[in-house]
Amino acid sequence: MLETEKNNGTTLGEGGNRSAENDFATLYAQSLKEIKEGSIVDGSIIEIRREEVLIDIGYKSEGVVRIHEFSDRDQLKQGNRVSVLLERLEDEHGMVVLSKHKADKIQNWERTISKCGEGTLVKGKVFRKVRGGLMVDIGMEAFLPASQIDIKHIRNIDEFLGKTYEFKVIKVNLDRKNVVLSRRQLLEENKKRDKAKLMEEITKGESRTGRVKNITDFGAFIDLNGGDGLLHITDMTWGRINHPSELLNIGDEVDVVILDFDKEKERISLGLKQKTKNPWEDLAGKYPVNSKIKGKVVNVMPYGVFVELEKGIEGLIHVTELSWTRRFNHPSELLNVGDEVEAMVLSVDVDNQKISLGIKQLEATPWDDVEKKYTEGNKVKGTIRNLTNYGAFVALEDGLDGLIHVSDISWTRKVNNASEAFAKGDEVEAIVLSVDKEAKKISLGVKQLAQNPWDNINDIFKIGDVVVGKVCKVAGFGIFVELNDGIEGLVHNSQIGETQVKEGDEVTARVVKVDQEEKKIALSIKELTMDKSSSDRASREDIQHVLNRDQKFPSDFADKISEAIEKGEDRKL
Repeated sequence: MLETEKNNGTTLGEGGNRSAENDFATLYAQSLKEIKEGSIVDGSIIEIRREEVLIDIGYKSEGVVRIHEFSDRDQLKQGNRVSVLLERLEDEHGMVVLSKHKADKIQNWERTISKCGEGTLVKGKVFRKVRGGLMVDIGMEAFLPASQIDIKHIRNIDEFLGKTYEFKVIKVNLDRKNVVLSRRQLLEENKKRDKAKLMEEITKGESRTGRVKNITDFGAFIDLNGGDGLLHITDMTWGRINHPSELLNIGDEVDVVILDFDKEKERISLGLKQKTKNPWEDLAGKYPVNSKIKGKVVNVMPYGVFVELEKGIEGLIHVTELSWTRRFNHPSELLNVGDEVEAMVLSVDVDNQKISLGIKQLEATPWDDVEKKYTEGNKVKGTIRNLTNYGAFVALEDGLDGLIHVSDISWTRKVNNASEAFAKGDEVEAIVLSVDKEAKKISLGVKQLAQNPWDNINDIFKIGDVVVGKVCKVAGFGIFVELNDGIEGLVHNSQIGETQVKEGDEVTARVVKVDQEEKKIALSIKELTMDKSSSDRASREDIQHVLNRDQKFPSDFADKISEAIEKGEDRKL
């Protein structure tokens, strides 16, 4: 009995041990099934070595992780639990190959995807420069294209390395496990929101502080912390500047006035000079017309000289107001920047902020005694200074010109442009027709040097006269023939006959009409030809009569005479 019980006890004990072993083997086998390559498993740090860390993941052998994969060194404590990626169950040394870095990357990807999708905002630190952009740590690596870094063009993207920014997720690729970010879109959205807010807040006339963002030839763009406004060069100072950079630099902080704004176009016009009083107010009383002033030349242009009278106030001496007698190709022949000058105030235009000055007004003008020196009817000499389509300007003396109008060049010839009769530099003689001291005008005439041939035209040309002239113009209605004294006669088409003429031909015609008032002479070639034909016929009839009456001529001579008459060659006989 006892033996039986002993045997039974022994048998039962052994059976229990076998059962426990079987259960352990089953659990172990199940755990091995869960531990497979490519999976993330949890393990405990059991040993920390110089270059590697031993981790127990519940497998038959420990796993190894390179120590540099622990970015957080606080985790490097014996007994700490860590998640690792099982890369290989055994290496050549029989060790399990693990990777904490790859496990972190997979977990970070899953964690990131669960928290942010396309369009969400994330914070990240720029840690590496790559081709085409930057890499950003947002819990995992994300790509920031160079075109999406900023609104403005960035020449050197290295300045963003190591800095933390907020970004917008613009693309998530689940298959390739990458994320694309944009800082630019976020900045544009913020700028648009801030500008809309600014446009709602601003009012005309208020002052705002801004910073110079950009400078151009026509002005400066001022960042008003929400939007940009344009400060035009004409609104920078009451004085004159050639370029905005003379007054402002990029980055300068300036107080400006809101002059105007357009909410629809989102444009803001700014003013800087409006912060100070307009020095042009009450200027007419300060600089009355005909008063003398002193100033400094601040600019010389081809058309005149700018003189600074006081800060912000300049007057212009036009090139024509420099001298009565001298003519300047450029004002720099007389004045240069920095010269001190005295001038007379000619006019003050407060509305347009213009003051006209003159230097020659401080001297005597040659027009003062012009009426004594140049009386009507006097003969004068001068040099052709300039030619226009309406006349020629004659320099009589320094600063004094007279005008020969095209209508006063010839009695008989129509002159369309003064260059048809004169050339620059020609010495001419003329008659003074009129002098207007107030308007500073002297009218001269050349044709008045000779008598008007039309005054006694009826004595020169009589109806029925035969005249010889040269064809000077062929028109659609007839030909013009130049006669003596430059007088032209017209042969109408109906009076030309069968004669073929061209310009330059010499023709003979009969005067058929003379109109002194209209200054016209009508000629006829046809009448002259008809008269000649009638005369020739009469002559032939007379000759034939003599031949018939007197038989003393040889018969052959009579035949020749008759033949010549028939051919119209009797004049040769």
